[in-house]
Amino acid sequence: MNLVNQIRTGGNTIPASTLRVLAYIGVVVISIFLPSASDTIFPYHYEEGKVWSYETLVAEWDFPVYKSEEKLEKERESALQSYVPCFRWVGNQRSAVPILTAKDMRIVEQGNYDHIAVINTNHRTQNIPFSKLYTPKTAYEQTKREMSPTLMFDSVTSAQVRESIIESVTVTEGAVMKDEIIVEHGEMVTSDVYRILSSLERVYADRGLSEQHIAWAYLSRGLLSLLLVGLFVLYLFSFRRWLWEQTRASLFFCMLMGIMEGLSILILHFTNTSLIYIIPFAWIPILVRIFYDSRTAFFLHLTTVMLVSLSVPNPYLFLLLQIPIGMVSVGSLKDLMKRSQLAYTALYIFIAYSVIYVLYNLMVSGDMSFSNWKIYLYFALNSLLVITLYSLVYLFEKMFRLVSSLTLVELSNINSDMMQTFAQQAPGTFQHSLQVSNLSSEAAKSIGADALLVRTAALYHDIGKLSHPTWFVENQTDRENPLLQMTNRDAARAVIAHVKEGEKIAEQHHLPEIVKMFIRTHHGTSLVRYFYNSEKNRLLAEGSSTTSLNDNDYRYPGPKPQTKESAILMMADAVEARSHSMDVYTEQSLSDMVEQMITLQFEDGQLAETPLTFSDLARVKSVFKERLMSMYHHRIQYPEVKQ
Repeated sequence: MNLVNQIRTGGNTIPASTLRVLAYIGVVVISIFLPSASDTIFPYHYEEGKVWSYETLVAEWDFPVYKSEEKLEKERESALQSYVPCFRWVGNQRSAVPILTAKDMRIVEQGNYDHIAVINTNHRTQNIPFSKLYTPKTAYEQTKREMSPTLMFDSVTSAQVRESIIESVTVTEGAVMKDEIIVEHGEMVTSDVYRILSSLERVYADRGLSEQHIAWAYLSRGLLSLLLVGLFVLYLFSFRRWLWEQTRASLFFCMLMGIMEGLSILILHFTNTSLIYIIPFAWIPILVRIFYDSRTAFFLHLTTVMLVSLSVPNPYLFLLLQIPIGMVSVGSLKDLMKRSQLAYTALYIFIAYSVIYVLYNLMVSGDMSFSNWKIYLYFALNSLLVITLYSLVYLFEKMFRLVSSLTLVELSNINSDMMQTFAQQAPGTFQHSLQVSNLSSEAAKSIGADALLVRTAALYHDIGKLSHPTWFVENQTDRENPLLQMTNRDAARAVIAHVKEGEKIAEQHHLPEIVKMFIRTHHGTSLVRYFYNSEKNRLLAEGSSTTSLNDNDYRYPGPKPQTKESAILMMADAVEARSHSMDVYTEQSLSDMVEQMITLQFEDGQLAETPLTFSDLARVKSVFKERLMSMYHHRIQYPEVKQ
């Protein structure tokens, strides 16, 4: 069943409009599971050596200043210099010779201890110098008799002693009093300030959040996400209505946003947060640009990175990096026709990431920050993932029945089996399609429309004539036109039928939906004027009333063109076909013909639903006139050799 109209789940049909709304709500729900600022509790992002960009921070309560991990570790190592392992006498024997097992002796030797602590049966401790310790072997050498170990290593007591020494080192040094200024706006975050901020963050975490605070955080996050997604939907509804009404487009957009949010959840919850810069957010603008248009690509990218920015540690830097990347992606990749284009785009993305990051660090700290080499590695990995997108385009095409420039290039190959069959069975129509393809692509270029799309679609717009090629004058040689043996009404219906036949053939050959759209709209709802006028003249000649003549019997079913590309194809098809019925080919006659045909379509309302402007129409007509003149220009007569 067509995904655009409805999807069946468990025997129930979900209306397309409901499915679209549910998809966007799903994006909002996923965004709620992203870790937010409230999850990290401390509402500030800071780095040592960087400028404090927030307002002046004042202590709200008294709190201790914790030592840095490095300093605390050094003090603990220094305190542990007094640690010695603890031993106990074995049994009740009180030998004057302290004998250790070889294993325990190695413990003492490796620790480089000058003495050990021995606990006697009265729980009193005595220190025995290392020089007086023996193993069974050295004791035998000393006394020339077998002796068993008299001391046993006490691992429990030794661990307790070690732990008590570590705990004796205080973790704090000093305190900050309530209302004391911690750091002022614009001040550099020095090592001391960094330690105080780290202490404050630790206090925030220890204090925790109330259930009410958590509830408000989730609610506000959900509403903010709903607002951002809603603004994107509003853009579609206002400026890309045809995309909003296309369910597959909404599912495609929501899937892209969901993938990026899902990857962000995994990284921010379970790994180093700086790994967020490995995620190829540029996939979104590139894919949407390939399948749709640049404005929609950038709006979707902007929506996605704003949703994720609610969770990253430094949202300002994140947005400063990701928004320009969207611009670079959209601006550097118009049509994807070969792998090298993605490679160049990936290179531009890496350069943009690196330059922006360097300039940001220069701005906030005057430091190039090349020492943080890992971030540049993340940028490089991000760019490599952009290149892999080439292999995923085909997957997205199949999943959502989309069409990319790669597919259009393949379809425009006139040496394909389908095009060769077309050329053999309907040679006149094939040549007409080639001419329309050339006219359309030139006109599309002149007004900034998709030239590759209209060029490819033009090759297939009359494919329906393969069902009955001899019904159409361009495929007839010396034969009599079979349509003239029919009534005007039946002949008109036979001509009109080539649109439906074209859709059937396109379906059989699995042509993309967008190509079938051109087949449906290349005549709009226009009249088959030859047979309509012939029938009208017949009725007038017989003295009959023309009121019985039903226009609908002679009109194509439509729909009318709704894009610039489909409108261009309709106009090119009409003027190219009309050019073959002219008696005289002059600049004036061709210009008049173009003006007449396009004016007729305009007055008939065939262009009413397209975004073409009068300026666009003027440029299109100018291109048609120039191209037709080059096709029908006067050639010189070759002189014959006189005898």
